[in-house]
Amino acid sequence: MAANETALGPRDFESLRSLIIERRNALPRRLTQVAKYALDHPDEIAFGTAASIASAADVQPSTLVRFAHQLGYEGFSDLQKVFQERLRDRTTGYEDRLKAIQTASDSQTNEPDVLHGFLSAAQRSLQDFSASVDPAILERAVTILSDADTIYLLARRRSYPLIAHMAYAFGKLRIRNCLIASPNGIDPEIAEMARPQDAALAISFSPYAADSVAQARNMADAGVPVIAITDSAFSPLAGCSKEWLEIAEADFAGFRSLSASMALCTALPVAIAEARRKKWPKTKQNFYSELT
Repeated sequence: MAANETALGPRDFESLRSLIIERRNALPRRLTQVAKYALDHPDEIAFGTAASIASAADVQPSTLVRFAHQLGYEGFSDLQKVFQERLRDRTTGYEDRLKAIQTASDSQTNEPDVLHGFLSAAQRSLQDFSASVDPAILERAVTILSDADTIYLLARRRSYPLIAHMAYAFGKLRIRNCLIASPNGIDPEIAEMARPQDAALAISFSPYAADSVAQARNMADAGVPVIAITDSAFSPLAGCSKEWLEIAEADFAGFRSLSASMALCTALPVAIAEARRKKWPKTKQNFYSELT
């Protein structure tokens, strides 16, 4: 960037995040690596050194500077200030959180301390998601799902408990749904039954389940609106979804929490049921008493 050129990079994190998402498909491969790392690990970007961040993102330090220039910043330190500003109003500091994790990790052979470690991770997940969730995106997702004739549910591996709970909740709330998890291997055929008047809800976190991603893409190509719950703007689900909700769960000793994800997956069926009741008031029933 020329010395007399004014830096035009966004000065707040949400605007920066939107810019990165907007340009994600046009960035060179190395810059895409930095972009993904930045959105997945914003705290590390805020407090790390150029050398440590470059090592974690598996790029050269000069790539961080190129990335900053690409987004309109004078240099990487200028970009880093936006990530630091994001944390200014947080009640729990980054260093305090690291100390809490370290204390728990040092005593992980002690059962109460292991439990405390997982509880701390759950609390961080809930706090972070509460601060980052976009009510407008959530409202649009609920509208799409509440308008659907049938909601198709896609998830594998560690995401499966979330989708199984939603199938249970939808059943209790009398909302037509189809859990794509057949024991006889006909999931692709079941997914092909979805129509544009239906909707799909797909959940997958890194490393992403190939079957869930493939089925979500096929449904989107067929005109079925897909709502995704995933962990990054660079998730393959984000690219094929009508709306997507981002949850980056905290972990303890490498084991990731599902606390924020489960909270969302508990709230969504109730929100969808409420939206449907408002659209069709004559069919109101005491659905909530059934959700036990």
